[in-house]
Amino acid sequence: MAGNVRIDNAVTSGTFSLDGGTWDVDNNVWVVGNDTECVIIDAPHDVGPILEMVGVRTVTAILLTHAHDDHIGAALQLRESTAAPIYLHPDDRMLWDRVNPDSAPDHEVADQDTFDVAGTQLTAIHTPGHSPGSVSYYLQSEETVFTGDTLFQGGPGATGRSYSDFPTIIESIKYRLLVLPAETVVRTGHGDSTTIGDEAPNLDEWIARGS
Repeated sequence: MAGNVRIDNAVTSGTFSLDGGTWDVDNNVWVVGNDTECVIIDAPHDVGPILEMVGVRTVTAILLTHAHDDHIGAALQLRESTAAPIYLHPDDRMLWDRVNPDSAPDHEVADQDTFDVAGTQLTAIHTPGHSPGSVSYYLQSEETVFTGDTLFQGGPGATGRSYSDFPTIIESIKYRLLVLPAETVVRTGHGDSTTIGDEAPNLDEWIARGS
């Protein structure tokens, strides 16, 4: 474990809208860092609880797991409040533009990009399927991975809406996430955390169940 690294979590509530429907959702937002600096993973709904977690720390990056509106709704306010750059995989730019047509992310994220914070390092893992540009962030030193809406306790994220694909999310989970050590804690975009070891035995069941 890296020294003095902590992972803070808040849940914010709002809505998710796509394909003409709107649903009430509760989203996890994660802050990884120490007492002086941190990164924010996802920017859902309400900037207040996120800034409360950050406190007086310097935010070095706002890392988006994907660009569904419930994960990026507070991104521009966060950038304005913290002066931190926003990172998004380019394959999700069309989803971003639906929400923020007049403002772009600051940087593109590519598979295996790394982000240094608090003496440790997050690695971006491109895990498409829930959306084309979905990215998980692996924090090896803390034996944890932030999976957004790709992998949850109980199975894959939803693939029944535009820009999503069930076979693709299964490939991402099988070859990009389930290869991580079994003890790796999976910190999700919604709901409770789990572990790679708890989820891996269920892969065939998910495939049989389908999207």
